[in-house]
Amino acid sequence: MQAHYNVLFLCTGNSARSIMGEAILNGKGRPIFTAYSAGSHPSGVVRTEALKLIGLARLPLEGLRSKNWEEFAEPGAPKMNFVFTVCDNAAKEMCPIWPGQPWRHIGAFPIPRWLEARRSKSNVLFVMPT
Repeated sequence: MQAHYNVLFLCTGNSARSIMGEAILNGKGRPIFTAYSAGSHPSGVVRTEALKLIGLARLPLEGLRSKNWEEFAEPGAPKMNFVFTVCDNAAKEMCPIWPGQPWRHIGAFPIPRWLEARRSKSNVLFVMPT
């Protein structure tokens, strides 16, 4: 049985949901798991709300950045064992070929309430479970 697994969380902007997946799994899953995140069209910025929630969960913030999924399809990139798509848009896009044929889950997690609240200008609070 393998003792270590690399996991990639994908989303379109790589600014919130995929970043939170990376932070949670790295914070709670080491040394068995190493998590990464990326986006098909990365925003280049991690959302402040996501960073606040990650900090409130007392998870490390170091190294979190919005990046393109092509980084993980290049030679020398970590070999992924699992790839999770966490938003509808990325699930509908053509993904790069991942070296090593990792197990993939294509699904969606709902848009966090704080993002919906920001769009509707209401005061809804999103709480990340610990």
